[in-house]
Amino acid sequence: MAVLSGKTVIITGAARGLGAEAARQAVAAGANVVITDVLDDDGEKTAEQLGPQARYLRLDVTDEAAWPTVVAAAKQAYGGVHGLVNNAGVSTGMPFDTEPADHFRKVIDINLVGTWLGMQAVIPELKAGGGGSIVNISSAAGLMGLAFTGSYGASKWAVRGMTKVAAVELGTAHIRCNTVHPGMTYTPMTSETGIKQGEGNYPNTPMGRVGEPPEIAAAVVFLLSDDAAYITGAELAVDGGWTAGPTIKYVMGQ
Repeated sequence: MAVLSGKTVIITGAARGLGAEAARQAVAAGANVVITDVLDDDGEKTAEQLGPQARYLRLDVTDEAAWPTVVAAAKQAYGGVHGLVNNAGVSTGMPFDTEPADHFRKVIDINLVGTWLGMQAVIPELKAGGGGSIVNISSAAGLMGLAFTGSYGASKWAVRGMTKVAAVELGTAHIRCNTVHPGMTYTPMTSETGIKQGEGNYPNTPMGRVGEPPEIAAAVVFLLSDDAAYITGAELAVDGGWTAGPTIKYVMGQ
């Protein structure tokens, strides 16, 4: 079903991985998509593969001055902006007590401030169009305390809370704001950690495997669509049950 027919969506960090898959599914659902990233070659290739319903624009999400240009370009190309997916981000893993302050600030700047700037940039256009949907990609690490994610976890918890504030403030303008919380998902970035596609129990996930980008992207497209018209301020965990609790091996008689 073309559940996004007639809509234009900006997706950050969409040159590859989860963002690229979200772009593919959005186009398949009828949307026009503006793909943004700093990986120009990958971004151009992804847009080319998706055809005339997609185009690539370079965007550093922390560059406040660049955001209005992207929104204006999307409007000029496709007639308006109806949705935003704040997917761009960096993941980190280091002990809490040894993370340098400048590294902490960099992660916060990209993952949190970049998301905030994107929301501020699209809100006037969404209001002018009578509403829209903002989907912010948080993480399972934004729903629980996860070791070695001091800056990353802090940024994802903050994205979760900030999204709820926006949902409360923007509800009367018919702008819905929700978060998606992926568990460990196999992408070019996470593959560097040694996880294996379709294998393993990461870690103690009830479903016994890592996620796949299409599974996360499907949730994103749903929240962008009018099928989610009465959902705002929500957090959707797409994590194989990871944040529900650890698995326990039980043996009868022991």
